[in-house]
Amino acid sequence: MTDITIKDILPQTVLGLRRRGRYQELIPQMIMEIYVYVEAHGIEGAGMPTFLCHETSPEEVMQAMEAGTADVEVVVPIGVPEPGPAAPASAPVPVPAPTPAPPAGVPVSTEGGETIACYELPGGPMATAVHKGPYETSESTYNELFAWIEAHGRIITGPIREVYLNDPSEVGEEEILTEIYVPVG
Repeated sequence: MTDITIKDILPQTVLGLRRRGRYQELIPQMIMEIYVYVEAHGIEGAGMPTFLCHETSPEEVMQAMEAGTADVEVVVPIGVPEPGPAAPASAPVPVPAPTPAPPAGVPVSTEGGETIACYELPGGPMATAVHKGPYETSESTYNELFAWIEAHGRIITGPIREVYLNDPSEVGEEEILTEIYVPVG
């Protein structure tokens, strides 16, 4: 039996990359791309890589897997640079930009027609469980989580998240830990 709890998750500043394709092909590739980008730009990481699954039901996931059209987003939490020195009191007050901009010092990539974007990943109440073992065996944990959500009268309110708590190149397959977060209302 999987331990399932509700956690109130805080918003996080992240760098994210989003594509369509097959989960098992895109996720590792996109994680590497974001980490190469983070390292190349001297950006401070502030957490583990996370996959956002925009298909929010088992049926949608199965359809996307079969068709190879999954909406895959990978994000990495980053540290937000500290603001610089305060402007003198006589300086004019800047007018905020009409669209959100990345925190100062965080470059945004648009190379190759794709964008690595910096944004705030929303927080809120989430049903969560930890899966231990190969990624390919996480279906039973998901099934327990979805059954728990339904039994407790909750509904899924946003993209499901998988936070990769350790590196599969550093631990055995049976020791891989994936924390699953499902936003609920």
